[in-house]
Amino acid sequence: MLIDTKKMIPISEANRNFSKVAKMVDEDKSIIIMRNNKPKYVIIDFDEFNKENDTEEQLDIIADRILHENIKALKNKGV
Repeated sequence: MLIDTKKMIPISEANRNFSKVAKMVDEDKSIIIMRNNKPKYVIIDFDEFNKENDTEEQLDIIADRILHENIKALKNKGV
């Protein structure tokens, strides 16, 4: 699974405009916040989180899985 670069936002922009972050999550169900040009945080829609949580996955496992699924695209981007 390749990550859509439209779903990534620098932490500085997320700090300045959290309403933009919330809108992105509403539209895409999750986004990645970059710190020092590297993926650092994942924000996921609560309903999506509950779907994952229902399968008894822990949040750190979910984040690791999302990162693992997108590592190829991130490496290709030079992150």
